[in-house]
Amino acid sequence: MKRIFCLTVLIFVAFAKLSAQEEMGFDSKFAAGGGFTPGWIVPNFDAINERLPSLGIEKLPSSGIFATGGTGFISIPFIKNLRIGGMGFGGSIKKTSVINRISREVDYSTSMGGFTAEYTMPFIKNIALSVGFIFGGGSNTIEVYENQTQENWDKFWGEDFNIEMPQSGNSYKKLTNKHLMIAPTINIDIPIYRFFAFRIGGGYKFALSESWEYNNEQTLNNIPSNLKSNLLFLQAGIFIGFFNY
Repeated sequence: MKRIFCLTVLIFVAFAKLSAQEEMGFDSKFAAGGGFTPGWIVPNFDAINERLPSLGIEKLPSSGIFATGGTGFISIPFIKNLRIGGMGFGGSIKKTSVINRISREVDYSTSMGGFTAEYTMPFIKNIALSVGFIFGGGSNTIEVYENQTQENWDKFWGEDFNIEMPQSGNSYKKLTNKHLMIAPTINIDIPIYRFFAFRIGGGYKFALSESWEYNNEQTLNNIPSNLKSNLLFLQAGIFIGFFNY
């Protein structure tokens, strides 16, 4: 992420010093910049929520969760209205319960990032309406904890400690999924000043695989058909760079 921001800043400085205006004639939309893009993502929690009531844990929200990330891009001088760049973002949520001095918790986290390409509609003036895609990778992690709310030091390290036995009152399980993904996107950039722009947009991620592993990279079989990595996402943020619309 830091490399993306550094690259976009260097590009901005270079174009600000050169006579890019005369070379391009300002007859096409040009932009180079990047910024922080918080947003909202809506993962599919159906398979997880089917299991949580038996643990006494509240279901994860179908409305989605908050995410943070960043985006950087630059227009291609020799292909009018085309931008390329990179982006990444992610979010997490957890739910807990305490029953009979046993604390249970489920943590869900998801992230994605990759190469971006956008085409900015040339017939729209003063703002930039762009359609494009993201191609890259994503990951999901589900962690489930079960612990006694109080424990003695000696007992913690003693024979009773076993992370794979829920009946002991101390258990930890982890599911992971890493996948290639592609996401069509649509974004609107509104210039606040030549060096600042406000972006709002979103897209839908399609995971190109659904293989899951548990604990230390052990194979997980019989995965529910509704355990999907596809998700809807919305983003907004302030970009710093150079913007000519």
